[in-house]
This record gives sequence, C-alpha cells and structure tokens, in this order.
Amino acid sequence: MAPTSKYAAMSRRAALTAAALASMAVMAGCTAKTGGAAEGDMALGAAEGAKVTVVEYASVTCGHCAAWNEEVWPEFKTKYVDTKKVRYVFREFPTPPQDIAVAGFLIARCAGPDKYFDVVEDIMASQKEWLAGVAPRTTLFRAGQAAGLSEQQINDCIRDKSAIEAMEKRIKAGINAGVTGTPYFMVNGVKVADSSLSGLSEAIDAELAK
Repeated sequence: MAPTSKYAAMSRRAALTAAALASMAVMAGCTAKTGGAAEGDMALGAAEGAKVTVVEYASVTCGHCAAWNEEVWPEFKTKYVDTKKVRYVFREFPTPPQDIAVAGFLIARCAGPDKYFDVVEDIMASQKEWLAGVAPRTTLFRAGQAAGLSEQQINDCIRDKSAIEAMEKRIKAGINAGVTGTPYFMVNGVKVADSSLSGLSEAIDAELAK
C-alpha cells in the first residue's frame, strides 16, 4: 500500500515516530497498570470514575482490531456501554503502515468527539477495500468528509504539529503501560488476554460483582 508522495508527507514525522516507538514496545519492560484516565482518552458509556473501566489500545490499520470491532464490539456495546455498566476507553496505538494509522487517527480527532468513533469504525471497515486495491488515502478522506470535514480541513488536520506531538505522547504512554500489540485490553488496569466477549465479560462481571 504505497501512498502518494503528497500523502506520505502529510504525517511523516508522526509516522516515523510511531514506527520507532512501536519497535521499542517489545523491549519495554514496564508493566504499569493504567486503568485510570489519561490525557487524550476517547470514551463511551459510564462517566469517569465508573466502577469498571475497560481500556482498548487499538489501531485503525490493525486487522485483528477491525475484526474485533466488527464481530465483538456491537454486542459488547449493547451489553456494557449502552447500559453504562462500564466506561469504555479507546487509546490509539498506531501499527504498520504507520503513516496511514497516524493520519486516520488525526482525522478522527479533527472530526470531533461526537464523530470520532464513527470515523475510526469507518476506517477500520475500509481495510477490506485496501486489500482489493483501493488506495488508503481515498478511504481516509472519504471517512473525514463523511464526518463533515472538507478536503482542506483534512489536509490541515494531518499536518497539525500540536496534534502530532500529542499523539506521540499517547504512543509513549501506551508503551510505558506495557502495550506490545493490538488490540490490547485492560479491565480496571489489568490486562485481559482473551478479547472475546466471554473472556472480557468474565473479567468485567467479576469487577462489577465486587
């Protein structure tokens, strides 16, 4: 998936940073628990301070993340998020190809909190189109425009220095939390390896019962 030179230049600094940080993740010895709020969190469901917080580290270019979003998320959302039994927090952890992941997350944030998750879901779903030969840039801009952004706003968004720096901080925070791959789930700060609905439910229900 070779982007055009213009597209590659849009978020190259953040992409290179993401690549470097991702390569460090496997060497990160920190296993800090980060179930609490963090700067830049995007959340749904219960309010901050809820009895149970579920954190997902994911990437819009991660195939397993897209599969989870398609196969597990709808029922998970109905069972726990819509009912406000848990606070669901999504944290960005760009995976290869990093330039596409970084640009996608920047566009989602520019769309605003109300449309952020719609853009993320749209981009994840478009992975199937990439495999069919559709240029990722085409789908990223389409997702941004569907959220109400103009082409110029999208271009400005993914060149925003402060937004890129903020993303770099979020990536570093993920590595410091011990994240080595995506999707990566934590329930009240404890990693849950089984990301199936039953696996997550077991951990969540145990916390809710306390």
